[in-house]
Amino acid sequence: MFPNFLSSQVNQPKDPKAIAFGQSIERIALATSLSQHPILTTYIRKGSGVTPILLLHGFDSSILEFRLLLPLLATQNETWAVDLLGFGFTQRQKEINYSPTTIKIHLYDFWKTLINRPIILVGASMGGATAIDFTLTYPQVVKSLILINSLGYTNSPVFTKYLFPPFDFLAVEYLRQRHILALNLCSNFPNLEPKILLAIQCAMLHQEMPGWHDAMISYVKTGGYSNLANRIALLDKPTLILWGEADDMLPHNDAEKFQRSIANSQLIKLKNCGHAPQIEQPKITSQHILQFLNIGKF
Repeated sequence: MFPNFLSSQVNQPKDPKAIAFGQSIERIALATSLSQHPILTTYIRKGSGVTPILLLHGFDSSILEFRLLLPLLATQNETWAVDLLGFGFTQRQKEINYSPTTIKIHLYDFWKTLINRPIILVGASMGGATAIDFTLTYPQVVKSLILINSLGYTNSPVFTKYLFPPFDFLAVEYLRQRHILALNLCSNFPNLEPKILLAIQCAMLHQEMPGWHDAMISYVKTGGYSNLANRIALLDKPTLILWGEADDMLPHNDAEKFQRSIANSQLIKLKNCGHAPQIEQPKITSQHILQFLNIGKF
């Protein structure tokens, strides 16, 4: 059975792997300095190993984006994924301002409470920016870093900081409506590849959670990780940069910028792959990650 704290639409995906992953999601009442009340935080943990891997999802996403990658990594390593503050199925509290700073504090409290050992930090898209920011703030926590088509040099447009009602609501609602449109279109094509429909369904589930609109508006108005680019060169952790060559969301030369800026890094480009290698090519992505960890003897 699915945990009762997930979206009421969780029964829509029929893929056995997605179902098994969803049924494995757990929740902890996490004490933090951000609120007088614990934040109900969703996560998943599988596998065993000396140094845990922690996966961070992208913008307006959830741990479901790792439904294919996490089980592959967990065959050889203890692997975690967590819904970042303001995203996924983690509780959204009205008194919290959702920003890179509060995301980082919440993530540290999650690590301290449940893991409390040095980790291999993996971030995809916005999760990559979160991973960079977290590593620079808490260098003692992170042994190595893996960035998957990461934000950092490219971020949300500056004008998002200045959205005001009702345009802030409409801008966020657009994110939800485009998924609904895509789902409706896919439903009219019976020969469509099932994994495309599944990806849309999984990408929509967290948008039904209480407080989604308000938390998204709060985060978007901060400008996200727009101040991160000048700090990337300060990273001194062994870093693997994985980049889908067909990414249509980020500039192609961002991958080379990361490699040039991070002294101890290597770049691997994935052919015939777009912005989400963890979904599009999970097997190849897991192989590169595990090889990187084995070389480093973590």
